[in-house]
Amino acid sequence: MGAERPIILDGGLSNALEDRGHDLSDALWSARLLRDAPAEIAAVHRTYFAAGAMVATTASYQASVRGFAQAGVPEREAERLISSSVRIARDVRDEFGDGRLVAASVGPYGAFLADGSEYRGRYGVPASTLRDFHGPRLELLIDAAPDLLAIETVPDVDEAEVLVELLRELDFPAWFAYSAADGKTRAGQPLADAFAVTAIPQVVAVGINCCDPDDVRTAVATAVAVTWRPAVAYPNSGAVWNAEARAWAGEPADFATLAPAWVASGAAYVGGCCQVGPAQISELAKALDAQHLAK
Repeated sequence: MGAERPIILDGGLSNALEDRGHDLSDALWSARLLRDAPAEIAAVHRTYFAAGAMVATTASYQASVRGFAQAGVPEREAERLISSSVRIARDVRDEFGDGRLVAASVGPYGAFLADGSEYRGRYGVPASTLRDFHGPRLELLIDAAPDLLAIETVPDVDEAEVLVELLRELDFPAWFAYSAADGKTRAGQPLADAFAVTAIPQVVAVGINCCDPDDVRTAVATAVAVTWRPAVAYPNSGAVWNAEARAWAGEPADFATLAPAWVASGAAYVGGCCQVGPAQISELAKALDAQHLAK
């Protein structure tokens, strides 16, 4: 694939909200603000669009009826909050127009567990548990009318198989991104095998997110070779989380330098994940626009 102009994604929602002064240390993470400060979520979507993003990824990554229930939110209200994540993003999208999209974020089961399992996978639960968890949430998000789903940070093939089956049944477009490292899913399966699971008509792009930037180029090339679909890539900043100090350490990668090679390898959707903010998205957008104009 050549270096066509990609769709610029947004960056991390949680770090942008933290930069605005919000404490997201509870189990609901950024989803808590769907209840407590929805205008702040809208403000972050607005900031990313202004920086050059063409996609708003909703604040539903960590949102589930079960997760809200554990925080004391009644079921009907939890359903409303999950749906509202799409409405908030759509309202901001409509302010900007110009072909921008809303992607409804679908985080893995491990995000609900809030114990880091999305970086390990293999939760020790049957496929029926994963289906019961994901199915109703997918239906709520689809009913709220996003442009597509963002199935993201999936750590293993077991969960991917459940999600792919649901996507096929619901017949709704999605990109599908694994959490990966060193050419494997976080659970240790080869990415080529993992990508092959996602090769259904409803998946419009497949790739990785929440990973080291250095892992992207090879993963993108593998995704395109296996699925014959465009790739999606939105890694972390390059800083490393120090769990003991509960802080990010290290210097962020230069996305503006790295991303053109991702696009040349087949990435059609490009953005950032943890610790990537509006400034980096702006630099990324300018670099990829320059690459496109130079063709």
